[in-house]
Amino acid sequence: MGGEEICYMSATKLSAAIKAKRLSPVEVIDALLERIERINPKINAFVTLLADEARDAAKKAEKEIYGGKDLGPLHGIPVSIKDNIFTKGVRTTFGSRLYENFIPDEDCAFVERLKKAGAIILGKTNLPEFGLIGTTDNPVFGPTKNPWDMTRSPGGSSGGAAASAAACLGPLHQGNDGGGSIRIPASLCGVYGLKPQIGRVPRLPSLHGWETLSCEGPITRTVEDAALLLTIMAGPDDRDRSSLPDQDMGLMKAVKEDARGLKIAWSPDLGYATVDPEVLEITEKAALGFQGLGCEVEEITPSLLNIESDWLVIVASETATAVEEKRQEWERVMYPGYKPFMSLADALKAKDMVLTQFHREDHWAGLRKVFETYDLLLTPTTPVAAFDIGIMGPEKIDGKDVAPTALAAFTIPFNFSGQPAATIPCGFTREGLPVGLQIIGRRFDEATIIRASASFERAYPWADKRP
Repeated sequence: MGGEEICYMSATKLSAAIKAKRLSPVEVIDALLERIERINPKINAFVTLLADEARDAAKKAEKEIYGGKDLGPLHGIPVSIKDNIFTKGVRTTFGSRLYENFIPDEDCAFVERLKKAGAIILGKTNLPEFGLIGTTDNPVFGPTKNPWDMTRSPGGSSGGAAASAAACLGPLHQGNDGGGSIRIPASLCGVYGLKPQIGRVPRLPSLHGWETLSCEGPITRTVEDAALLLTIMAGPDDRDRSSLPDQDMGLMKAVKEDARGLKIAWSPDLGYATVDPEVLEITEKAALGFQGLGCEVEEITPSLLNIESDWLVIVASETATAVEEKRQEWERVMYPGYKPFMSLADALKAKDMVLTQFHREDHWAGLRKVFETYDLLLTPTTPVAAFDIGIMGPEKIDGKDVAPTALAAFTIPFNFSGQPAATIPCGFTREGLPVGLQIIGRRFDEATIIRASASFERAYPWADKRP
């Protein structure tokens, strides 16, 4: 089997080939490292590559296969970790000069699980400083480029992970999402990204911040791979008091089911967002495509608060507080675009934070009414396709001036509600840039999202479309 063919394989197919001894973990790692060494300098997706460690782990995994050892579900399968996740003994910078030489002495809980399942850590992927914005650039490593057009951004904050997935630099990639940071880059890079229910995956130990908004999840080229990765990452851990109890999500079963009978709402703008006409046309066609899969699809205009400003209040406040002891040092070396965040944080009062919690409840009241009637809600994932590197997001959409948070208009609402939400590739613009359709589920119901995503993938496959 050729190296390029190995790099294009999904994790589930690689796993089957490894367990059947048709392919060795060493062959897999060697093929991917060769591709990473050739392609990564162009796109800057991996910022720390664990080449020697991965080769050693692959050799050990190969011996265990031939030694008859019981194999974990990810035995010999490579995975990347975002560079804001604690990885024992591996440099973890958060894209910040404050932490450019930081080496954790312990793993995040879900990293422990991945290793126990047999996964091989390939390296750490790029992000914006502290993961604050929807593009991927930082003072330590510079920008990541979108594999579909290297003058464009891959989005963020999990831009390194999404670019790696799109460029076939490995089958499994971990991202995190506090306002769209899995779904935005997955959409702009034409891959699958799933933000699970907040609390589904334990996220500690970590730095402080994002505790009520963020969660960890998969970015992959196939729905089945995302279901597999999330199944392994999920589950309670006492280090994270917000982690959810064990629940049999049934994700691998849901991959095999069809979407027939689902009642689906489609909202082109959530009642307030501005969307590029071409993106709207592509996503609406995809949403209506579920009718051909046996679903009932109705367009709705939900009555929801626009809580983008509340998101800014929380993020600015938590970030400023988390770095308070190093504030002066950070301001000398921070990503230049962040300075307005700090001015905002200084101007905020306690009541501003309290209001965000009141608005969260009002926001959920509106969403709850939607899910009393519908199994799923569909929207565009992002209001635009990939934009130029060097800016933090679109300043105009469809000729209209928009707020700095406009890129995340469709994703932020579901960090506030905590619900699971995914993005599926659903087409390309005339410039050849990917477009994503967002699928939002009821609370705790990742399985129905996986069921619908897998049905759409079978009807309109995307994994064979590569930059």
